[in-house]
Amino acid sequence: MPLTRRGFLQVSATSLAFTALERAVRGEGARAEISALQAPPANAAALAQAPLALPPGFEQRVLSPTGTEMSDGLLVPGHHDGMAAFPVEGEGSKVLLVRNHEIDPAFGTKVGAFGEKLERLRSIDRSLLYDAGYGLPCLGGTTTVVYDLRTRRVERQFLSLCGTGVNCAGGATPWGTWISCEEWTQHAVADKFERDHGWAFEVPADPNGRLTAPRRLPGLGRFKHEAVACHPNRRIVYLTEDVGDGCLYRFLADTPGDLAGAGKLQALAAVERPSLDSRNWPAEVAKDGRVERAGDPVITVRPREPFAVRWIDVDDVAAPKDDLRMRAFAAGAIRFARCEGITLDGDHLYVASTTGGPAMIGQVWRYRLSDAEGEPLERERPAQLELFVESTDSRLLRNADNLTVAPATNPAAGQLFVCEDCLGNDGIVRILPDGRVRRFALNVLNANELAGVTFSPDGSTLFVNLQIPGMTIAITGPWETLRG
Repeated sequence: MPLTRRGFLQVSATSLAFTALERAVRGEGARAEISALQAPPANAAALAQAPLALPPGFEQRVLSPTGTEMSDGLLVPGHHDGMAAFPVEGEGSKVLLVRNHEIDPAFGTKVGAFGEKLERLRSIDRSLLYDAGYGLPCLGGTTTVVYDLRTRRVERQFLSLCGTGVNCAGGATPWGTWISCEEWTQHAVADKFERDHGWAFEVPADPNGRLTAPRRLPGLGRFKHEAVACHPNRRIVYLTEDVGDGCLYRFLADTPGDLAGAGKLQALAAVERPSLDSRNWPAEVAKDGRVERAGDPVITVRPREPFAVRWIDVDDVAAPKDDLRMRAFAAGAIRFARCEGITLDGDHLYVASTTGGPAMIGQVWRYRLSDAEGEPLERERPAQLELFVESTDSRLLRNADNLTVAPATNPAAGQLFVCEDCLGNDGIVRILPDGRVRRFALNVLNANELAGVTFSPDGSTLFVNLQIPGMTIAITGPWETLRG
C-alpha cells in the first residue's frame, strides 16, 4: 500500500523515538539505565501525548501546548522554559505554575501570545508591555497556569509578563513570586527596541491575576541571566550567567523581600586562588562558549575537593558594555562554563555548569553555605565550594541545565532532577546525594531541550517543559521506586 503523508509522519515519528532509545543504550555504562525506561508509543498521535520515555509505572500528561487559547483570549506562547510551582491558598488539589517563554524577536510572531498578525494585541493595554517596540513588541515573558492535581486539568491560564525577551529561567521567592530573567543584553535601538534588556523581573504568583505592569529588578544586574535561587532569609538571591566565561553572583537586599530596592551585587571568588578558571577545559581560545580545542585539559579543580570561597562586590551593575563578568574576573571572581540551573536545598546550593569539564558536557557544583551567610562574620567562617559531579560520559549526563531537588514531601527527597540541553536525545537524570547518576526520562519526540523542571508543593507531580514544539508535561508515578 502506498505510504500516505500521514502514514509517513507516523512511521517517521516512531522511528525517531526508537532511534533515540537505541542511541542512548549504546555502551555498557548506560544500557541498564535506559532499558529500564518504558518503550515509546508506536504511532505519532500517541507519541505527541507521551513524548517522554519514563520508568515503569510513571505516567505523563501534556498540558498548555503552544497556540492554545488561554483564559484571557490570548495564545499560549512558544519556547516554554524556566518554571516554578506554587500552592493555591485554600485549594489543596490545585497548583499554580509560573512559566517563562524564551522568545527571541528573531523568532517572529508565530510563537507569540498575540497571533501571527498580532491580531490579539489590541485586547491588552500596551503600556503593560516592558518593551512595546515600534510596531512589533518583544514577545518573551511569562504565563501563569492553574492546574488541578486531582483532575489533572488546566483550570485557567493567562499572560502575566510580556514585552521582555529571551526569558530563559529564573526562580521562586520565599514570599510567593517568580523572578523571570532575560538571557539577552540587547540595547535600545531606534525604530526597533524602546528599552535596554538583560534584566530580571518579579512576577506575582496569583491564580486570579492578569497581565500587570512589569517590575524590573535593576539591582540584580544587567547580563545574560539564567536562573535564580532565593535564601529563606529573604535577603539573599543567587544568580547564574549563561555564557562560556560567566560568573556566579548574589544580591544582598538592604530590606528583606524588597528586591527592587537598594542592595549590593557580588561575585563568587576562591579565597586562595584569585581569578580561578573552574571550567577544566582543554587549552583553548574561548569567547562566549565558542571553543577551539588546542591541547590537553587544563584541570584546575578536581571533583570532591572543597575549597573556601568569598564574595566580592561588583559595581556599575547596569553594565552598558556587557562586561560585568570580565570586570568581576579581573577583580578575582571564579570563571564558570555556562552556569544555568541553580537550586537551594537546606545549606547546599547546587549549580549546573552546562559545558564545564574536560569533555565539555557538564559539571554540577555544590556550594555549602556559611553559617554566617551574608553577614560580617562570613569572612571568618567562609562558605565552601566543590565540584560535585563532572560528566565524562555523555550516555549518563549531557550538558546539565535546569535542575531541582525533590522535596521532603516526595519519597525521592534530596535527589537532584536535572534537565539536559545538548544536540539531541535530551532527558532528565537523577543525581543521588552520594553523586551517583541515574537516568529518569528521555525525550523521544525531538532533539530539543527540556527545561523548567519543578515539583508540586505536595511532591506528587514533577512538571517539566519541552521547549519545542512547546508544552508542559506533568509526571506522576511510584516515586518510592526511585530511592536508589
